[in-house]
Amino acid sequence: MTTLPISFEFFPPKTAEGVDKLMEQHAILAACQPEFFSITYGAGGTTRDLTQKLVLDINAKGIPAVPHLSCIGDTHESLQALLTTYKNAGIDKIVTLRGDLPKDIDDVANEFHYANELVTFIRQHHGDTFTLVVAAYPEVHPEAKNAQQDLINFKRKVEAGASAAITQYFYNADAYEDFVNRCRQQGITIPIYPGIMPITNHERLARFSRMCGAEIPRWIEKRLLDYQNEPASLQAFGLEVVTKLCQKLITLEAPGFHFYSLNQATPTLNILQNLRF
Repeated sequence: MTTLPISFEFFPPKTAEGVDKLMEQHAILAACQPEFFSITYGAGGTTRDLTQKLVLDINAKGIPAVPHLSCIGDTHESLQALLTTYKNAGIDKIVTLRGDLPKDIDDVANEFHYANELVTFIRQHHGDTFTLVVAAYPEVHPEAKNAQQDLINFKRKVEAGASAAITQYFYNADAYEDFVNRCRQQGITIPIYPGIMPITNHERLARFSRMCGAEIPRWIEKRLLDYQNEPASLQAFGLEVVTKLCQKLITLEAPGFHFYSLNQATPTLNILQNLRF
C-alpha cells in the first residue's frame, strides 16, 4: 500500500448549485485524508470573493484548505487584507502565484509583476506565518525565453522564501526527473510535488494544454483521438496512462501527489485505487 501525501485542487463554482455539488465531491475525497484541499484564484483576482468563501467553508470542515493567491490584478492593500483574513481564520499555507494575465491587463492593478515579488511581500509582512507553495514547470513555462531562464525564475521564488512547489501537470516522467535533478544541481532542496491531471476528456485536455504549455505526448494524443467517440474506452486508457505515470514518479521518489480534480472525485479516486493508496 502506498502512503505518500496527497492533496486535491478545486476551483470555485459560480452558482449555489455548483457549490452544493462540489461539497458532495469534497466529502468523498475527504475520506482519503488528504494533506489539504487547494482552491484556485481566477485571473486578475476575478474569483477573489468566491475563493475566500470556499476556503473558509472547507477549512471549517476539518481538513486544511489552502487558498491560491495571485498578484496580477491585486494591490498591496487588497492582498494584505486577504492575508489577514486567512491568518485570523487559522489558514497557514498559501499557493503563491503570479497568476494568469487577464485579457484587459491594462485595466488591472499592476503593483506586482512576478510570483517571487508576492513571496517576498508575504514574508516581509507575515514572516513565517504561512507555508508558501509556488508553481514549477517541468516542461518550461510557456512564457519563458528558454529552460535555463525558467529555472532561474523558479530559483528566485525559492530564494524569496518558498517552502515547496507544485508542478504544472505533465505526462512524461522524464521531464519531472530532469527538472528535479537540475533544481538539485542549483542547490534547490524544497520538495517538488508533481501535479497530476486525470484524463477523462480529450477536447478539454487539449484546450487546457494549449493554454498552460503542457505537452500531450504524440502517442497519447493519437490514442485519445481513436477513442473520441468511445468515452468509456477513453477514460479507461486515460486511467492506465496516469496510473503508470504515478507509478514511475513513485520510483523517482516524488514526495507526494497533487491532483487537479476539476471538481470531480471519481477520476482521482480511480487513480488512487489503482495505486493502492
